[in-house]
Amino acid sequence: MQAPCREDPIMPNPAETSENKALVQAGFDRWRAGTGSPFELLAPDADWTIVGSSPLSKTYSREAFLREVIHPFNARMATPLVPTVRGIYGDGDMVIILFDAAATTKDGMPYHNTYTWYFRMNDGKVVSAIAFFDTREFDEFWNRVSPAP
Repeated sequence: MQAPCREDPIMPNPAETSENKALVQAGFDRWRAGTGSPFELLAPDADWTIVGSSPLSKTYSREAFLREVIHPFNARMATPLVPTVRGIYGDGDMVIILFDAAATTKDGMPYHNTYTWYFRMNDGKVVSAIAFFDTREFDEFWNRVSPAP
């Protein structure tokens, strides 16, 4: 039996893994500093899946995700959501980010949640994302705080 070569799709490429992790880390660093966001990494045709039982749990196109989730989420905040990364893990084209995020909502209450995002990368862009978080905490905040000024 012949050993698989580096181009074999079953064998992760260490350089690809390292590059993908570095891109995601830089995106989270910019987000934490208030100078960017990890959503800048989304490819135009990316999809984003929110896992769970929340009314928002489904698979979105990039534009629908930003329009239906991210913009209304940010509109409910008095302060920007700030991530604290616990770890970034990679295997080939997959990058997994475990992080906590906190902000103050428009009604003056704290928002805290722990997230795990799975990013499938291609050519330095996220082509598919899967998000896990406490949907009960999220739904309570989403229903309590209006995005209107």
